[in-house]
Amino acid sequence: MRSPDDIRRDLPPDLDRSEGEPLVTLAMRLQAQRPVPAPSFRGDLGRKLLRVSGRPRAGLVTQRIARVLAASYIASGLLLLAIAAIGLAGSGPLAPS
Repeated sequence: MRSPDDIRRDLPPDLDRSEGEPLVTLAMRLQAQRPVPAPSFRGDLGRKLLRVSGRPRAGLVTQRIARVLAASYIASGLLLLAIAAIGLAGSGPLAPS
């Protein structure tokens, strides 16, 4: 939980103290009353995240797929730019007759 001094540092420096204190009070009240999931839910979620991230190859597969997708997007973009450049030069499938 943040302290009132931390919250005051986040407020604009030109804010009057009479306007800032109600905001600090409200922020403290919102922090205290913030709903927290049940312990059983948090435990289940933590175990599930550890199980999913515990696979050593999961990260490698994701990175490999991301690299392939990025390369294919770059290649298709360059191809479209080349087609547009050929058309602007006056030849190619989209050139005016």
